[in-house]
Amino acid sequence: MSNLSKVSLINIGLGLFFAPSLFAQNVPLKPVDSLPMEVLDQQILSRDRQSLIRAVDHSLRYLNIESSRKAYENYNVPGFTRERVIASLRRFRELVATSHSSAQLQQAIEREFRFYRSVGHDGDGTVHFTGYFQPIYRASRQRTDEFRYPLYRKPSNFDSWNKPHPTRAQLEGVDGRGTDSVIKGNELVWLGDRLEAYLVQVQGSAELRLTDGQTMTIGFNGATDYPYVSLGRELINDGKVPAEEMSLPRLMQYLESNPDELSVYLPRNNRFIFFNETGGQPPMGSLNVPVTDERSIATDKSIMPPGALALIHTRIPQLNSDGQMITPVTSRYVLDQDTGSAIRGAGRVDIFFGTGDIPKAQAGLVDWDGDLFYLLLK
Repeated sequence: MSNLSKVSLINIGLGLFFAPSLFAQNVPLKPVDSLPMEVLDQQILSRDRQSLIRAVDHSLRYLNIESSRKAYENYNVPGFTRERVIASLRRFRELVATSHSSAQLQQAIEREFRFYRSVGHDGDGTVHFTGYFQPIYRASRQRTDEFRYPLYRKPSNFDSWNKPHPTRAQLEGVDGRGTDSVIKGNELVWLGDRLEAYLVQVQGSAELRLTDGQTMTIGFNGATDYPYVSLGRELINDGKVPAEEMSLPRLMQYLESNPDELSVYLPRNNRFIFFNETGGQPPMGSLNVPVTDERSIATDKSIMPPGALALIHTRIPQLNSDGQMITPVTSRYVLDQDTGSAIRGAGRVDIFFGTGDIPKAQAGLVDWDGDLFYLLLK
Protein backbone atom coordinates (compact mmCIF):
# COMPACT_ATOMS: atom_id res chain seq x y z
CA MET A 1 0.00 0.00 0.00
CA SER A 2 1.95 3.11 -0.32
CA ASN A 3 2.10 2.08 3.18
CA LEU A 4 -0.08 -0.62 1.85
CA SER A 5 -0.98 -2.15 5.09
CA LYS A 6 -1.29 0.93 7.19
CA VAL A 7 -4.85 -0.23 7.61
CA SER A 8 -4.86 -3.76 6.45
CA LEU A 9 -8.03 -5.29 5.10
CA ILE A 10 -10.87 -5.54 7.46
CA ASN A 11 -8.32 -7.15 8.42
CA ILE A 12 -9.01 -8.51 5.53
CA GLY A 13 -11.20 -9.41 7.81
CA LEU A 14 -12.28 -8.59 9.72
CA GLY A 15 -9.68 -7.35 12.03
CA LEU A 16 -10.73 -9.66 14.72
CA PHE A 17 -8.70 -8.55 17.70
CA PHE A 18 -6.25 -10.77 19.53
CA ALA A 19 -5.05 -9.03 22.65
CA PRO A 20 -1.28 -9.45 23.04
CA SER A 21 -0.14 -10.52 26.46
CA LEU A 22 2.30 -8.29 28.32
CA PHE A 23 4.89 -11.07 28.00
CA ALA A 24 4.39 -11.21 24.23
CA GLN A 25 4.86 -7.46 23.99
CA ASN A 26 8.00 -7.33 26.14
CA VAL A 27 9.79 -10.39 24.74
CA PRO A 28 8.44 -10.87 21.20
CA LEU A 29 11.03 -13.41 19.96
CA LYS A 30 12.71 -16.39 21.60
CA PRO A 31 15.51 -18.50 20.07
CA VAL A 32 14.69 -22.13 19.40
CA ASP A 33 17.16 -24.99 19.06
CA SER A 34 15.27 -26.52 16.13
CA LEU A 35 12.09 -26.04 14.16
CA PRO A 36 9.10 -27.83 15.72
CA MET A 37 7.76 -28.86 12.31
CA GLU A 38 9.07 -30.05 8.96
CA VAL A 39 9.68 -27.06 6.68
CA LEU A 40 10.02 -26.99 2.92
CA ASP A 41 9.29 -23.87 0.87
CA GLN A 42 8.64 -25.62 -2.42
CA GLN A 43 7.47 -22.50 -4.22
CA ILE A 44 10.88 -20.79 -4.20
CA LEU A 45 12.53 -22.87 -6.90
CA SER A 46 9.40 -23.92 -8.76
CA ARG A 47 7.81 -20.53 -9.27
CA ASP A 48 9.15 -17.40 -7.67
CA ARG A 49 12.90 -17.54 -7.04
CA GLN A 50 13.40 -14.15 -8.71
CA SER A 51 10.52 -12.47 -6.91
CA LEU A 52 11.93 -13.61 -3.56
CA ILE A 53 15.38 -12.33 -4.50
CA ARG A 54 13.82 -8.96 -5.43
CA ALA A 55 12.01 -8.88 -2.09
CA VAL A 56 15.34 -9.50 -0.31
CA ASP A 57 16.90 -6.68 -2.34
CA HIS A 58 14.08 -4.34 -1.26
CA SER A 59 14.86 -5.08 2.39
CA LEU A 60 18.58 -4.52 1.80
CA ARG A 61 17.78 -1.18 0.23
CA TYR A 62 15.78 -0.17 3.28
CA LEU A 63 18.56 -1.33 5.61
CA ASN A 64 20.99 1.02 3.90
CA ILE A 65 19.06 4.18 4.78
CA GLU A 66 19.29 6.28 7.91
CA SER A 67 15.84 5.39 9.28
CA SER A 68 16.85 1.74 9.52
CA ARG A 69 19.92 2.66 11.54
CA LYS A 70 17.70 4.47 14.03
CA ALA A 71 15.18 1.62 14.12
CA TYR A 72 17.84 -0.94 15.04
CA GLU A 73 19.58 1.35 17.52
CA ASN A 74 16.35 1.15 19.53
CA TYR A 75 15.61 -2.54 18.89
CA ASN A 76 16.05 -4.54 22.06
CA VAL A 77 15.83 -8.23 21.08
CA PRO A 78 19.33 -9.65 21.69
CA GLY A 79 21.23 -10.47 18.52
CA PHE A 80 19.09 -8.43 16.14
CA THR A 81 21.50 -5.74 15.02
CA ARG A 82 21.19 -4.00 11.68
CA GLU A 83 24.55 -5.41 10.57
CA ARG A 84 23.58 -8.98 11.45
CA VAL A 85 20.22 -8.67 9.66
CA ILE A 86 22.02 -7.39 6.54
CA ALA A 87 24.53 -10.25 6.64
CA SER A 88 21.70 -12.75 7.08
CA LEU A 89 19.80 -11.38 4.08
CA ARG A 90 22.89 -11.43 1.88
CA ARG A 91 23.68 -15.03 2.73
CA PHE A 92 20.06 -16.11 2.30
CA ARG A 93 20.03 -14.42 -1.12
CA GLU A 94 23.12 -16.39 -2.14
CA LEU A 95 21.55 -19.66 -1.05
CA VAL A 96 18.31 -18.97 -2.91
CA ALA A 97 20.19 -18.00 -6.07
CA THR A 98 22.44 -21.08 -6.10
CA SER A 99 20.40 -23.95 -4.62
CA HIS A 100 19.27 -26.71 -6.96
CA SER A 101 16.38 -28.04 -4.87
CA SER A 102 14.09 -26.93 -2.06
CA ALA A 103 15.51 -29.68 0.16
CA GLN A 104 19.10 -28.54 -0.46
CA LEU A 105 18.11 -24.96 0.33
CA GLN A 106 16.37 -25.91 3.55
CA GLN A 107 19.30 -28.03 4.73
CA ALA A 108 21.67 -25.12 4.18
CA ILE A 109 19.37 -22.69 5.98
CA GLU A 110 19.00 -24.95 9.02
CA ARG A 111 22.76 -25.48 9.09
CA GLU A 112 23.72 -21.80 8.85
CA PHE A 113 20.86 -19.89 10.50
CA ARG A 114 19.32 -19.67 13.92
CA PHE A 115 15.54 -19.40 14.25
CA TYR A 116 13.73 -17.05 16.63
CA ARG A 117 10.08 -17.87 17.27
CA SER A 118 7.43 -15.25 17.89
CA VAL A 119 5.88 -15.83 21.29
CA GLY A 120 2.48 -15.10 19.73
CA HIS A 121 -0.50 -13.49 21.38
CA ASP A 122 -0.57 -16.09 24.16
CA GLY A 123 3.12 -16.46 25.02
CA ASP A 124 3.07 -19.98 23.52
CA GLY A 125 3.76 -19.10 19.88
CA THR A 126 0.19 -18.80 18.56
CA VAL A 127 0.15 -16.24 15.76
CA HIS A 128 -3.03 -15.18 13.98
CA PHE A 129 -2.75 -14.61 10.23
CA THR A 130 -4.86 -12.45 7.94
CA GLY A 131 -4.30 -11.26 4.37
CA TYR A 132 -4.40 -8.03 2.41
CA PHE A 133 -4.25 -7.01 -1.23
CA GLN A 134 -4.36 -4.00 -3.53
CA PRO A 135 -7.81 -3.68 -5.12
CA ILE A 136 -8.68 -2.58 -8.66
CA TYR A 137 -11.76 -0.38 -8.98
CA ARG A 138 -13.42 1.88 -11.54
CA ALA A 139 -13.22 5.60 -10.76
CA SER A 140 -13.51 9.12 -12.18
CA ARG A 141 -11.43 12.27 -11.81
CA GLN A 142 -14.69 14.24 -11.75
CA ARG A 143 -17.83 13.77 -9.71
CA THR A 144 -20.69 12.42 -11.81
CA ASP A 145 -24.10 10.90 -11.16
CA GLU A 146 -22.41 7.49 -11.22
CA PHE A 147 -19.21 8.34 -9.33
CA ARG A 148 -20.23 10.09 -6.13
CA TYR A 149 -17.95 8.81 -3.36
CA PRO A 150 -14.66 10.72 -3.01
CA LEU A 151 -11.22 9.81 -1.79
CA TYR A 152 -9.22 12.77 -0.52
CA ARG A 153 -5.78 14.32 -0.71
CA LYS A 154 -4.19 15.27 2.58
CA PRO A 155 -5.12 18.90 3.33
CA SER A 156 -2.18 21.29 3.22
CA ASN A 157 -2.80 22.35 6.84
CA PHE A 158 -3.27 18.81 8.16
CA ASP A 159 -0.16 18.89 10.36
CA SER A 160 -1.59 21.85 12.28
CA TRP A 161 -5.04 20.35 12.89
CA ASN A 162 -6.15 20.41 16.51
CA LYS A 163 -6.89 17.14 18.29
CA PRO A 164 -9.19 15.36 18.50
CA HIS A 165 -9.29 15.30 14.72
CA PRO A 166 -12.64 15.53 12.91
CA THR A 167 -14.61 12.28 12.82
CA ARG A 168 -15.22 10.23 9.69
CA ALA A 169 -18.78 11.58 9.53
CA GLN A 170 -17.46 15.16 9.61
CA LEU A 171 -14.89 14.42 6.89
CA GLU A 172 -17.00 12.47 4.40
CA GLY A 173 -20.56 13.02 5.61
CA VAL A 174 -22.90 10.42 7.04
CA ASP A 175 -23.71 9.31 3.48
CA GLY A 176 -20.07 9.19 2.37
CA ARG A 177 -20.52 11.75 -0.44
CA GLY A 178 -18.75 14.61 1.29
CA THR A 179 -21.39 17.20 0.48
CA ASP A 180 -20.77 19.19 3.67
CA SER A 181 -17.24 17.93 4.32
CA VAL A 182 -14.85 20.12 6.27
CA ILE A 183 -12.20 19.17 3.68
CA LYS A 184 -14.30 19.86 0.59
CA GLY A 185 -11.98 20.85 -2.26
CA ASN A 186 -9.39 18.18 -1.45
CA GLU A 187 -11.09 15.43 -3.47
CA LEU A 188 -8.61 13.31 -5.44
CA VAL A 189 -10.93 10.91 -7.26
CA TRP A 190 -14.49 9.58 -7.05
CA LEU A 191 -15.71 5.96 -6.91
CA GLY A 192 -19.10 4.61 -7.82
CA ASP A 193 -19.58 2.37 -4.79
CA ARG A 194 -19.42 3.54 -1.20
CA LEU A 195 -18.17 0.23 0.17
CA GLU A 196 -15.40 0.14 -2.45
CA ALA A 197 -14.32 3.65 -1.45
CA TYR A 198 -14.19 2.54 2.17
CA LEU A 199 -12.22 -0.59 1.33
CA VAL A 200 -9.61 1.54 -0.47
CA GLN A 201 -9.17 3.36 2.84
CA VAL A 202 -8.88 0.03 4.65
CA GLN A 203 -6.28 -1.23 2.15
CA GLY A 204 -4.45 2.09 1.95
CA SER A 205 -3.83 1.88 -1.81
CA ALA A 206 -5.57 0.99 -5.06
CA GLU A 207 -5.23 0.72 -8.79
CA LEU A 208 -8.06 2.68 -10.40
CA ARG A 209 -9.40 2.27 -13.95
CA LEU A 210 -10.58 5.76 -14.91
CA THR A 211 -13.49 6.66 -17.16
CA ASP A 212 -11.08 8.23 -19.69
CA GLY A 213 -9.33 4.88 -20.17
CA GLN A 214 -6.29 5.76 -18.07
CA THR A 215 -5.07 3.95 -14.96
CA MET A 216 -4.36 5.81 -11.71
CA THR A 217 -2.49 4.35 -8.76
CA ILE A 218 -2.95 5.91 -5.34
CA GLY A 219 -1.29 5.29 -2.01
CA PHE A 220 -1.42 6.16 1.66
CA ASN A 221 -0.47 9.73 2.51
CA GLY A 222 -1.58 10.21 6.08
CA ALA A 223 -4.34 9.36 8.53
CA THR A 224 -6.35 10.95 11.29
CA ASP A 225 -5.42 10.21 14.87
CA TYR A 226 -7.96 7.53 15.73
CA PRO A 227 -7.59 3.79 16.34
CA TYR A 228 -8.81 1.41 13.64
CA VAL A 229 -12.26 -0.07 14.32
CA SER A 230 -13.09 -3.34 12.57
CA LEU A 231 -16.39 -3.54 10.70
CA GLY A 232 -16.30 -7.31 11.05
CA ARG A 233 -16.02 -7.11 14.81
CA GLU A 234 -18.80 -4.50 14.98
CA LEU A 235 -21.18 -6.70 12.97
CA ILE A 236 -20.36 -9.68 15.20
CA ASN A 237 -20.88 -7.64 18.37
CA ASP A 238 -24.27 -6.44 17.12
CA GLY A 239 -25.38 -9.95 16.25
CA LYS A 240 -25.61 -9.23 12.52
CA VAL A 241 -23.22 -11.99 11.45
CA PRO A 242 -22.16 -15.00 13.58
CA ALA A 243 -18.45 -15.00 14.40
CA GLU A 244 -17.97 -18.43 12.85
CA GLU A 245 -19.36 -17.17 9.52
CA MET A 246 -17.37 -13.95 9.34
CA SER A 247 -15.16 -13.51 6.30
CA LEU A 248 -14.59 -10.72 3.82
CA PRO A 249 -17.10 -12.16 1.29
CA ARG A 250 -19.65 -12.59 4.09
CA LEU A 251 -19.11 -9.04 5.33
CA MET A 252 -19.48 -7.62 1.83
CA GLN A 253 -22.57 -9.75 1.21
CA TYR A 254 -24.21 -8.41 4.36
CA LEU A 255 -23.47 -4.74 3.61
CA GLU A 256 -24.42 -5.05 -0.06
CA SER A 257 -27.74 -6.62 1.01
CA ASN A 258 -28.27 -3.92 3.67
CA PRO A 259 -26.88 -0.73 2.08
CA ASP A 260 -28.60 1.54 4.60
CA GLU A 261 -26.39 0.03 7.30
CA LEU A 262 -23.28 1.50 5.65
CA SER A 263 -24.28 4.80 7.28
CA VAL A 264 -24.49 3.00 10.62
CA TYR A 265 -21.24 1.04 10.54
CA LEU A 266 -18.72 2.96 8.43
CA PRO A 267 -18.79 6.05 10.71
CA ARG A 268 -17.82 3.86 13.65
CA ASN A 269 -14.29 3.68 12.22
CA ASN A 270 -13.08 7.24 12.61
CA ARG A 271 -9.60 6.47 11.29
CA PHE A 272 -9.65 8.32 7.96
CA ILE A 273 -7.01 7.85 5.26
CA PHE A 274 -5.65 10.45 2.83
CA PHE A 275 -4.10 9.57 -0.53
CA ASN A 276 -1.79 10.82 -3.25
CA GLU A 277 -1.15 9.66 -6.78
CA THR A 278 1.81 7.29 -6.98
CA GLY A 279 2.47 7.42 -10.71
CA GLY A 280 2.09 3.72 -11.39
CA GLN A 281 4.64 2.56 -8.82
CA PRO A 282 4.04 -0.85 -7.22
CA PRO A 283 2.34 -1.13 -3.82
CA MET A 284 4.66 0.14 -1.11
CA GLY A 285 4.99 -1.02 2.47
CA SER A 286 5.63 1.03 5.57
CA LEU A 287 9.41 0.76 5.01
CA ASN A 288 8.88 2.69 1.74
CA VAL A 289 9.93 -0.28 -0.39
CA PRO A 290 7.68 -2.35 -2.68
CA VAL A 291 5.82 -5.27 -1.18
CA THR A 292 5.94 -8.59 -3.03
CA ASP A 293 3.06 -11.01 -3.61
CA GLU A 294 3.09 -13.71 -0.93
CA ARG A 295 6.64 -12.73 0.09
CA SER A 296 5.96 -9.61 2.17
CA ILE A 297 4.29 -9.51 5.55
CA ALA A 298 3.04 -6.80 7.86
CA THR A 299 3.75 -6.99 11.59
CA ASP A 300 3.84 -4.67 14.58
CA LYS A 301 7.00 -2.67 13.90
CA SER A 302 7.16 -1.45 17.48
CA ILE A 303 8.33 -4.96 18.45
CA MET A 304 9.34 -6.84 15.28
CA PRO A 305 12.60 -6.33 13.29
CA PRO A 306 11.98 -4.18 10.19
CA GLY A 307 13.10 -5.63 6.87
CA ALA A 308 14.21 -8.89 8.44
CA LEU A 309 13.95 -12.39 6.98
CA ALA A 310 11.15 -14.50 8.41
CA LEU A 311 9.49 -17.88 7.97
CA ILE A 312 5.74 -18.35 8.22
CA HIS A 313 4.02 -21.71 8.62
CA THR A 314 0.27 -21.53 8.09
CA ARG A 315 -2.44 -22.22 5.55
CA ILE A 316 -1.99 -20.16 2.38
CA PRO A 317 -4.76 -20.14 -0.25
CA GLN A 318 -3.71 -21.06 -3.77
CA LEU A 319 -5.32 -22.19 -7.01
CA ASN A 320 -4.89 -25.84 -7.91
CA SER A 321 -4.60 -27.23 -11.45
CA ASP A 322 -8.39 -27.26 -11.76
CA GLY A 323 -8.66 -23.57 -10.89
CA GLN A 324 -10.10 -24.30 -7.46
CA MET A 325 -8.95 -22.43 -4.35
CA ILE A 326 -7.35 -24.73 -1.79
CA THR A 327 -5.78 -23.87 1.56
CA PRO A 328 -2.89 -26.24 2.33
CA VAL A 329 -0.57 -25.75 5.28
CA THR A 330 2.51 -24.15 3.75
CA SER A 331 5.97 -22.93 4.75
CA ARG A 332 7.00 -19.67 3.16
CA TYR A 333 10.10 -17.48 3.56
CA VAL A 334 9.03 -13.85 3.69
CA LEU A 335 10.34 -10.34 4.35
CA ASP A 336 8.92 -8.18 7.11
CA GLN A 337 8.27 -4.98 5.14
CA ASP A 338 4.97 -3.49 6.27
CA THR A 339 2.76 -2.71 9.21
CA GLY A 340 -0.90 -1.99 9.90
CA SER A 341 -3.11 -0.18 12.37
CA ALA A 342 -4.90 -3.47 13.16
CA ILE A 343 -1.62 -5.40 13.44
CA ARG A 344 -0.61 -5.20 17.08
CA GLY A 345 1.49 -7.46 19.26
CA ALA A 346 3.60 -10.53 18.61
CA GLY A 347 0.59 -12.62 17.65
CA ARG A 348 -0.50 -10.87 14.43
CA VAL A 349 0.73 -11.16 10.84
CA ASP A 350 -0.84 -9.83 7.64
CA ILE A 351 0.28 -11.47 4.37
CA PHE A 352 0.33 -9.41 1.16
CA PHE A 353 -1.20 -11.31 -1.76
CA GLY A 354 -0.93 -8.87 -4.67
CA THR A 355 -3.26 -6.81 -6.87
CA GLY A 356 -6.62 -7.82 -8.35
CA ASP A 357 -9.38 -10.38 -7.99
CA ILE A 358 -7.39 -13.57 -7.28
CA PRO A 359 -5.32 -11.92 -4.51
CA LYS A 360 -8.58 -10.50 -3.15
CA ALA A 361 -10.04 -14.01 -3.00
CA GLN A 362 -6.89 -15.39 -1.36
CA ALA A 363 -6.63 -12.62 1.21
CA GLY A 364 -10.31 -12.84 2.05
CA LEU A 365 -9.95 -16.45 3.16
CA VAL A 366 -7.01 -16.02 5.53
CA ASP A 367 -8.23 -15.89 9.11
CA TRP A 368 -6.42 -18.61 11.06
CA ASP A 369 -3.44 -19.40 13.26
CA GLY A 370 0.10 -20.45 12.44
CA ASP A 371 3.75 -19.94 13.36
CA LEU A 372 6.20 -17.09 12.77
CA PHE A 373 10.01 -17.34 12.96
CA TYR A 374 12.80 -14.88 12.20
CA LEU A 375 16.23 -15.95 10.94
CA LEU A 376 19.74 -14.78 11.75
CA LEU A 377 23.08 -16.18 10.65
CA LYS A 378 24.74 -18.18 13.39
